[in-house]
Amino acid sequence: MITESVQESVRVMPELPGVYQFYDTEGGLLYIGKAKSLKKRVSSYFNRTNQTNNKLRTLVRKIASIKFVVVDSESDALLLENVLIKKHQPKYNILLKDDKTYPWICIKNEPFPRVFSTRNYIEDGSIYFGPYTSGRLVKTLLDLTKTLFPLRTCSLNLSQQMIAKGKYKPCLEYQIGNCLAPCIGLQEEFDYRFNIDAIKKILQGNLSDVLKWLNQEMKRFADSYHFERAQMLKNKIDILHRFQSRTTIINPQLKDIEVYTILQKEGINVVNYLNVSSGVIIQSYNLELKNQLEEELPELLSYAIAEIRSRLRSTSKNVIVNIMPDFLIDNLNYSAPQRGEKRNLVDLSLRNCAAYIDELIKRDDLKNPQNKVDRLLQKIKDDLHLLEFPVQIECFDNSNLQGTNPVAACVVFKNAKPSKRDYRHFNIKTVEGPDDFASMREVVHRRYSRLLEENQSLPQLVIIDGGKGQLSAAFESIHELGLSEKIKLIGIAKRLEEIYFPGDSVPLYLDKRSETLKVIQQARDEAHRFGVKHHTSRRSKGAISSSLDGINGIGPKTVEQLFSTFKSIDGIKKATREELISLIGAKKADILLSHFSK
Repeated sequence: MITESVQESVRVMPELPGVYQFYDTEGGLLYIGKAKSLKKRVSSYFNRTNQTNNKLRTLVRKIASIKFVVVDSESDALLLENVLIKKHQPKYNILLKDDKTYPWICIKNEPFPRVFSTRNYIEDGSIYFGPYTSGRLVKTLLDLTKTLFPLRTCSLNLSQQMIAKGKYKPCLEYQIGNCLAPCIGLQEEFDYRFNIDAIKKILQGNLSDVLKWLNQEMKRFADSYHFERAQMLKNKIDILHRFQSRTTIINPQLKDIEVYTILQKEGINVVNYLNVSSGVIIQSYNLELKNQLEEELPELLSYAIAEIRSRLRSTSKNVIVNIMPDFLIDNLNYSAPQRGEKRNLVDLSLRNCAAYIDELIKRDDLKNPQNKVDRLLQKIKDDLHLLEFPVQIECFDNSNLQGTNPVAACVVFKNAKPSKRDYRHFNIKTVEGPDDFASMREVVHRRYSRLLEENQSLPQLVIIDGGKGQLSAAFESIHELGLSEKIKLIGIAKRLEEIYFPGDSVPLYLDKRSETLKVIQQARDEAHRFGVKHHTSRRSKGAISSSLDGINGIGPKTVEQLFSTFKSIDGIKKATREELISLIGAKKADILLSHFSK
């Protein structure tokens, strides 16, 4: 029930951009939202036709009071919402599933700056690059800079006054060539700063300027016959080329661009961020968002862009997206390219989203194996428009050879996995000759009439190996038993793997990579294998037993005993008289030996 104070708050709310806050009866903050028009947005929560989500209905019932803040623009609303959500973390707001602290590479604000990795961002004038989501990448970059340029690692105060006093002594790093000992004046600060500038360009992804300078220096030393110095520079050039070959190179004309894409898959929302500088992707970052109130993707993306830019202290003005967010940040140039190099960047970012979601799913499956089963059953349910989870799936296949020994097989899948103990064979009893439709009608009727008699659980999905004819025959039996509302029936035709539904001439085509299609195909192939095995066994037993038919004194039970023990005709022929006597007695043994001697 909406209180009078809430109704009054909605009525007097201005049609201006801003941020609104919902509170419960105890003054607890429930939700923070942004709006282009506060009045329209807040009013929409109390429109019953919009309350399709259970959590949304629950939220609305709890609202006891509303507060709002008017801002100058949509951009300000987005940024203020981001700050307030992080500060208060209301129950019903978007959840960020990433609370890690990532490392930065810091170039310290000091004489002869150190370059090192840190997780603490301190506003002291130092320069920070990152944060990096890969610790391995940070180590690679630091190893690269250390190999190219000897830098100090000590924390000494290397002001000119302290160096001039001569209080320091060179350490082991100098002795092994990792440092040029600026602490005792063996390296000028200008030369050291030149190396730092080169390191900045490398961390910014601008390797071309560094390579150009190194090549010029190498040529200068070579022309002046300083070949050892020239060789040292060549080694550095080779190191940079090897590093460059491992980075993702885009068009060098693409400078200072950020890419944001959002992908929803298997109920998971992930935003990927790529930072492109001078044609090189220097940073990639993934953020998972859980939308509590079924927010649309454009709204989620606008929130994610504001959050990521805040976290990574981004300053780029050019933003590429796969869909336009519903709230735009002022002074940013947004574009959603459909072709060309920028579209390739969007596609690459989306592949990163998909890979990250797959990784999250695999991790979750390792922790909770049942989740994988539930997700697969949900997928099958959605794809085939079932009313409930297909916990039990059964598949039928007929098998005969030129009309001889017609049989059928029924295989059972439970939780999308074969349950071999529940497999069943059927010998066709009422059908004369090769009639697949009549055979299918018989076995389906026999199977489910028996399950009903024995009060056993029925499958939620039945698969018929065949096209519309076999499916119609099976449906006749299902309908006759009164199960057409309880069991979903489909047929799969082999030629193009079409899925047919009873009474519908238009087939369903599932994606060839679909997990649903894979389960259907596996059930179909398993039913075929199981049916052929039984059919082959019947034919082989028929051929073998026919060679023993007509022997006076040797009946079917005796034949069964013989094959059970000796496995084949050859085994029976090779058996000794004593072995036969011990199994079937002396009289039958002599009859059998006399038969074989002829």
